[in-house]
Amino acid sequence: MKKILFWFSAILIIGVLAACGSSEESAATNETNDTKKLVVGASNIPHAVILEKAKPILEEKGIELEIVTYQDYIMPNKALDEKSLDANYFQHVPYLESQIADHGYDFVNAGGIHIEPIGLYSQKYKSLDELPDGATIIMSNSVADHGRILSVLEKEGLIKLKEGVDKLKATTDDIAENPKNLQFEYDYEASFLPQVYNNGEGDVVVINSNYAIDAGLNPLEDSIAIESSDSPYANIIAVRSGDENREEIQTLVEVLRSKEIQDFILEEWNGAVVPVSGE
Repeated sequence: MKKILFWFSAILIIGVLAACGSSEESAATNETNDTKKLVVGASNIPHAVILEKAKPILEEKGIELEIVTYQDYIMPNKALDEKSLDANYFQHVPYLESQIADHGYDFVNAGGIHIEPIGLYSQKYKSLDELPDGATIIMSNSVADHGRILSVLEKEGLIKLKEGVDKLKATTDDIAENPKNLQFEYDYEASFLPQVYNNGEGDVVVINSNYAIDAGLNPLEDSIAIESSDSPYANIIAVRSGDENREEIQTLVEVLRSKEIQDFILEEWNGAVVPVSGE
């Protein structure tokens, strides 16, 4: 009889402990489920740096942020399309639109975050006025950036675009006047342009500010000309169509547009990266 009572008591204790363990495990699971995770692809600088600054703020709002960095402009959209990312943060609207047209991506702009004024750099000349006849301008193979580059050259008085052309979509074929007979080379991957500049190639190399900063260049001090900060080329959070309505995505955009993050952007890059508060 004593043995029966002993085993009964032991089973009862084990059952209670198991129930407690199950309860604790359930609580832990619920706590984990309360935290939503976002996986965002980004260029190293400034995008990933900005996201790192936003990470603890998002954590306070119940969102775990995982940042995946990329060195090019192709893979972040492929990864988003393949659903290994929830969003990406590296591109501006004209580039997004060109990628949608070329690849059929079903992506939308969830919100603009900052502008990176594109800069023109030279190892040979201190200003665009010094450029000789036939000078070579090297720029990326991203046609979506050509309009903004040509707009800078037009503003500086080096070329004139055709009347009525959409400057966001302009290409070298839209140049109406080119008094210095500038030559354009655009067979380069954007991420390789800092090396092209360091090699002393061409007369002017046009470099996106994220790659310039990553290579140790200061767009405001080292460029011989730079795009104005009212550029329409805001870098955005891109998502698959419909995901712009997800609460986590909307919270991500709100945090990145918050005063804390905007102030950080201004202080960190001294105007080489400019925050925006609209789309």
